[in-house]
Amino acid sequence: MKLAITKQEVRALSGDEAVAYAVKQADVDVVAAYPITPQTIIVERFSEYVHNGEVDTEFICVESEHSALTACLTASATGARTFTASGSAGLALMHEILYVTSGCRAPVVMAIVNRALSAPINIHCDHADSMVERDAGWIQIYVENSQEAYDSIIQAFKIAEHPDILLPTMVMLDAFVLSHTLESVKVLPDEIIRKFIGTRQIPLIKNHEGKMVPFKLDPENPVTMGPLDLYDYYFEHKRQQEEAMKRAPQKIKQIHDEYGKISGRKYGNGLIDPYRLEDAEIATICLGSTAGTTKTVVDQLRAKGVKAGLLRLRTYRPFPAQDITKALENVKAIAVMDRSHSFGAYGGPVFHEIRHTLYDAPTHPQIVNYVYGLGGRDMPQTLIHEIYKELQKILKTKRVEKQIQFIGVRE
Repeated sequence: MKLAITKQEVRALSGDEAVAYAVKQADVDVVAAYPITPQTIIVERFSEYVHNGEVDTEFICVESEHSALTACLTASATGARTFTASGSAGLALMHEILYVTSGCRAPVVMAIVNRALSAPINIHCDHADSMVERDAGWIQIYVENSQEAYDSIIQAFKIAEHPDILLPTMVMLDAFVLSHTLESVKVLPDEIIRKFIGTRQIPLIKNHEGKMVPFKLDPENPVTMGPLDLYDYYFEHKRQQEEAMKRAPQKIKQIHDEYGKISGRKYGNGLIDPYRLEDAEIATICLGSTAGTTKTVVDQLRAKGVKAGLLRLRTYRPFPAQDITKALENVKAIAVMDRSHSFGAYGGPVFHEIRHTLYDAPTHPQIVNYVYGLGGRDMPQTLIHEIYKELQKILKTKRVEKQIQFIGVRE
């Protein structure tokens, strides 16, 4: 498909508003939602589009996040394009239905505004809420800024609904840092977005009568979704989800590149977003908005002759192990930055997976883990400079003195 970069309008949007605007353009059939700070603006703004007649969408106000995702799941099962949004305790309340949605292969798209989990009660950013759900069978995309939030929601519909994938997809943005901060966001025309996403294609399956019928709930062609599934077939159905995840990286890259041809914007290869890594000797790895601040620090260090780099993970599920290994093949010392923590485990969740991925790599870089920013604690340039200073020391001594560290916290 040959596409040309399209003229775009610049709008002043917060991250939440950018998400809502992308959903508006995606020709969504059903939105079901329950408000939770700091996600509320997404569905609040979208409800205004519905009220004003700007979209032909069924907006369902429900009594809880559990019900919101259930409504999206069941609507998706009939062939509808569906969306919801949540975060923190709301996402935790959805926990059961997250697994049901992926198990039913329902391509629901959901925006998560990352917010700390209680207790104590906190409404600011860390990644604990979505990290808890990393094994729920959803594709997970973490964005750096509001522009990427807009772009990623649009891509998410095409990724989730692809007949080779059919997996629900989360797009994560940092609470308040992005959700409530005004940015210049370039938006594409409605017709271009609708042409790019297209109409949802329903694959054919063989029903109980041996007939090929659309994979959706339809009284004319009855099928069962999510039935009782004991040891006779449950394992096989879980295996199918894993195969879909294995197919996802190629499709994510492909759809990311197709969108880049329209918009002129790319985020690495869609899975990882390297920054000045080509000749880097030391590097940090992070998710989300922290990457923006880290890039500034990398530039400052480069100006002083330090071979520093950054690897931002854009897609966390499926985990892009091969791309990560390739991107870091020349790096000698790595700091993995986790904005969440696995209590009682050996480090944070991103650290676990990076260290595991590099265990069999041809080179064995020294790796240190920094847990930071829990509950929205700021991560200024000064602290990031401290991390790179430690990496320079590790590079020189070839030894990590303390592998798991907490930075920016009172000890």
